[in-house]
Amino acid sequence: MTENNCEERKPKKSIELLQKENGFDVLEGTLGPSVVDIRSFYKETGMFTYDPGFLSTASCESAITFIDGDEGKLLYRGYDVKELARNCRFMEVAYLLLFGDLPNNSKSQDFSNEIKSHTLLHEQFRNFFSGFRRDAHPMAIMVAGVGALSAFYHDSLDMNNPEHRLRSCYRLIAKIPTISAMAYKYSIGQPFVYPKNNLDYTSNFIQMMFSHPAEQYEIDPIMARALDQIFILHADHEQNASTSTVRLAGSTGANPFACISAGISALWGPSHGGANEAVLRMLQKIEGKEGIRTFVDKVKNKKERLMGFGHRVYKNYDPRAEVLKESVHEILAKLGIEDPLLEVAMELERLALEEDYFIERKLYPNVDFYSGIILRAMNVPTSMFTVFFCLARTVGWVAQWLEMIDDPDMRIGRPRQLYIGPAERPFIKMNDR
Repeated sequence: MTENNCEERKPKKSIELLQKENGFDVLEGTLGPSVVDIRSFYKETGMFTYDPGFLSTASCESAITFIDGDEGKLLYRGYDVKELARNCRFMEVAYLLLFGDLPNNSKSQDFSNEIKSHTLLHEQFRNFFSGFRRDAHPMAIMVAGVGALSAFYHDSLDMNNPEHRLRSCYRLIAKIPTISAMAYKYSIGQPFVYPKNNLDYTSNFIQMMFSHPAEQYEIDPIMARALDQIFILHADHEQNASTSTVRLAGSTGANPFACISAGISALWGPSHGGANEAVLRMLQKIEGKEGIRTFVDKVKNKKERLMGFGHRVYKNYDPRAEVLKESVHEILAKLGIEDPLLEVAMELERLALEEDYFIERKLYPNVDFYSGIILRAMNVPTSMFTVFFCLARTVGWVAQWLEMIDDPDMRIGRPRQLYIGPAERPFIKMNDR
């Protein structure tokens, strides 16, 4: 710290300013904590609030997703995510997040058909991939490719036009699976596979990923259903880092393709969307089932990090993990997969649910632990894990973006800071320094 700032920083004014007559309003939500409306705080007090990471700051009003971390509850538009994952298909949940209610059969079919009408990419987009090295990370291609969509679809970029906004959202939901599969095919040197609109959303993505022209490809319904559940459970998660990034970019008036590309960049971070990749890397470090006890002892002694257990928000069992826990055992049993890495994962899960060390610290397996195992069972490369997450989360991002655009209180995002650099000082010319 500089000489001008070496003295201890102390609050200069009393918090009693908050308690003055006709003080700051308290706003009540449907569920969760109330919030103090501090929009006039600086005007009234001459101070900013200080909240690194915005851990105690509500940046917006939203009617989309609610999390109760203490109870281990996640709601989409008021519906328990576990019930949605067990009873709905991904497109039903996408409709719910976008429009606020679950669709009936007619609306569900119309919505699915609307999405299917946008699955193809402009044929010139194929040339876009040739600019990348074959070993480029698929998320690098996703960031660039999604941002580039605005260069191909100029007929839906008027953000003041509700019809344009909705069309852009449909295009993003429809085209990101196509871009994702093409990124994978490019990395392994196989020809691109076009979408088949007679298939449902998730099955279509699977065939674009894993089929090729030389052979007939049969989609495994067990895997299709498991992946559908993964997409549902990852579709939205309140104002997390990537969603906040989408909203912040959107607050500037940027087009939705640019906003979602920004969200993908945030999701790429290993502390966010890359967590299930980290789970697989951790399992690979454990030397078989016989090495689990040694690894757990190292975790207890802070010599190793335990990935895929616990959660920053959930202080109880991650509700999304409850659903995938059921799926992963069913999948491994039905498919008869023998994979030493998966055997390690299952034994580590058993220990975590039985040992006091894990239970006392509420280190339950989370959604990243189980999704990583399922994707491994599907032979999905680790580099594609975050891409699958990105595909699912696109639905939540566009729902949040639409809500933000319609919010009359929306302002361009502009956080403030607590400046701790040098105070103003005189300029010194070069020869006098």
